[in-house]
Amino acid sequence: MVFETPSNDLPSGLRTEGPLQPPRQTPFFLSPSVPPPSQPPSGSPAAMAPAAVLEKPTENQISEDRMETAECVDRLSLLRSMPEAAIECQVCVVGAGPAGLMLATNLGRWGIKVEVVDDRADQTPVGRADGLQPKTIETFRQMRLADPLLQRGVRVYDIAFWRSTPEEPLHRLGREVHYPPVIDVLDPYILLVHQGMVEALFIEDLKKRGVEVRRNHAFDSYSVCDSKGGPLQVNCRANVTQDRKTLLTQYLVGCDGAHSKVRKSIPDAKPVGMSQSSVWGVLDGELQTDFPDIWSKTLVYSQEHGSILIIPRERNMTRFYIELKAGPKGDRNQLGQEFVMQRAKEIMAPFEVGWKYIEWFGRYQIGQRVASRFCDNHLRAFLAGDASHTHSPKAAQGMNTSMHDAWNLAWKLNLASRGLAKQTLLASYEEERRKIALDLVNFDYEHANQIAGGDAVALAENFKTNVRFISGIGAEYGENAINMVEAHSWVMGEAKPGCLLPPAKVTRYLDSNPVDIQLDIPMLGQFRIYLLMWDVHQSRIFLETFCQAIASPDALVNQLSAAASVSYAKQPRVPAPEDIYLRPERYTAVSHLFTFGLITTMPKSEIEVSDLPALLQDSKWTFYLDDIPEQDTRGTLCTNKWLGSLGPGEVAIVNVRPDGYVGSIGRWDSSIDDAGEEAAKWLDTYYDRFLQVPAAAAS
Repeated sequence: MVFETPSNDLPSGLRTEGPLQPPRQTPFFLSPSVPPPSQPPSGSPAAMAPAAVLEKPTENQISEDRMETAECVDRLSLLRSMPEAAIECQVCVVGAGPAGLMLATNLGRWGIKVEVVDDRADQTPVGRADGLQPKTIETFRQMRLADPLLQRGVRVYDIAFWRSTPEEPLHRLGREVHYPPVIDVLDPYILLVHQGMVEALFIEDLKKRGVEVRRNHAFDSYSVCDSKGGPLQVNCRANVTQDRKTLLTQYLVGCDGAHSKVRKSIPDAKPVGMSQSSVWGVLDGELQTDFPDIWSKTLVYSQEHGSILIIPRERNMTRFYIELKAGPKGDRNQLGQEFVMQRAKEIMAPFEVGWKYIEWFGRYQIGQRVASRFCDNHLRAFLAGDASHTHSPKAAQGMNTSMHDAWNLAWKLNLASRGLAKQTLLASYEEERRKIALDLVNFDYEHANQIAGGDAVALAENFKTNVRFISGIGAEYGENAINMVEAHSWVMGEAKPGCLLPPAKVTRYLDSNPVDIQLDIPMLGQFRIYLLMWDVHQSRIFLETFCQAIASPDALVNQLSAAASVSYAKQPRVPAPEDIYLRPERYTAVSHLFTFGLITTMPKSEIEVSDLPALLQDSKWTFYLDDIPEQDTRGTLCTNKWLGSLGPGEVAIVNVRPDGYVGSIGRWDSSIDDAGEEAAKWLDTYYDRFLQVPAAAAS
């Protein structure tokens, strides 16, 4: 994929000649006062992001820094002049598993120049991870990628518990609903799909955008250029001939598994934790059995022979996780497929167990480890997925957590690559995701021990205690730069900073379609700014002054939007054929960085789009009526679910991050004259915590 020479073509009907001009219906945030930066030659580092990759040393830098920078530039010039020039990109992803492909897919969609290298010859063919939790299904829905998985996967709604002792034959102890109604999700089940199917989905999406995984490319090392903004040099070995390949990149992300070479290259990023003595075998195949609960998630415990966890799979298959009693290390090589199959039959007796075929067999030792660092000191190299944390596979968390590492990092790297992010935004990745990894391994340690111990009551209690976390919706972040908790906290509902936006059902005003509001706006790397009120007419003055204030030249939100427009004009999102149906331009008419949504309980008959300020008229596809509580998962209004309550004259603003987490919530009394201006200042204060106007745009 090669960069084309940037043109002056801009989205939303902007003219192609001269300085930026407003379109016929002015998007308030395309400020004509911010001219586009000078266009660097295609392929140069400056062409890869609005924030230059190579920065000229300032005069107050000491001469030693100047010499180091000159040496760095000379080395880069040499690499570019070699017969096979270095591959240049903004983000280099090492590893084409679910985490690496989730990251690359989003970055590729958003127009970031991404390269993916993987030491394997092809994608995962069999085995490995197999379960998607409710939050992960929601993420795929937001990406508009869920349908193929939902069509092919197996849905598991319950858990069954069985036990046998020398005195009692194998018998069922009971059943539990996997995700009871207390878990507020649209998809209250585990979706069992093969990891290779997930990878194939991402790979196909990448190909639509001109990105191919570089196969048989093994990461070797990386080095940091001495100049502050110089690119990283990534060294790989390609193919059986071990040809040296070099990539120059602004950011490096290691998604290369539990034995990550990228992790070993980052100082102080050591895996910390422990391994347990027990060994488990894994069998994927089509069963022949008279066991009645083969299509439920089932734990079978034999006091004499150990435990089996049964997982139904796609294509009429079943996965067995089979405990193999611990023994000396020398014995483990004898624990082959035939031994494991025999052990499964012993645990399942007196039921008959046979296999039509075995598709995959594996063996593993349980260990819980978390890397001491998820990034380097310069916030240029990062770790995600198994490279940063490992645990047992029996809670179906590995692939889910790994992909959400990437989901968290992708939007931050997009903004950083465009020069719009302060360092604190990238720093939040380690802060947020390492907390989740620690929560996960602590839960997994207890969960794995209880499965091995066969105590169904203790296991069920542990599951109930942790069910929000297991589902994914309980993965919550603490207060930081991007999760702003007010001193006089307004949080009374389920929408809270650092937590996922709760699902809610509303009516889209324009076409009267009932929609899930957390899914309706496609993931374009934007922040969502929702304004909630009971009566738009009563709040008219607030809305007008608010929209005028954020559109003023001094408003940070306006300046950021203008800079984002320049960036996306130069380096646009990469379209796909299905965009003709999804129409992403509906959500970028006002800003490439923010989508504004209006939510009101007013009847449709009492309001027209023309009653709204111009900014919100341009956001007509995100104008919603909160009028169908009977279709909600809780049977309640969106306003009440998110906020707890809202006074008749109050207006609330909910900032939602690009990954679907709530960033901040504020409320104002719309009857106060300057409330709209105060809300605009509050908005600027929030985004000033972690976003910046690039120096080129500011000048």
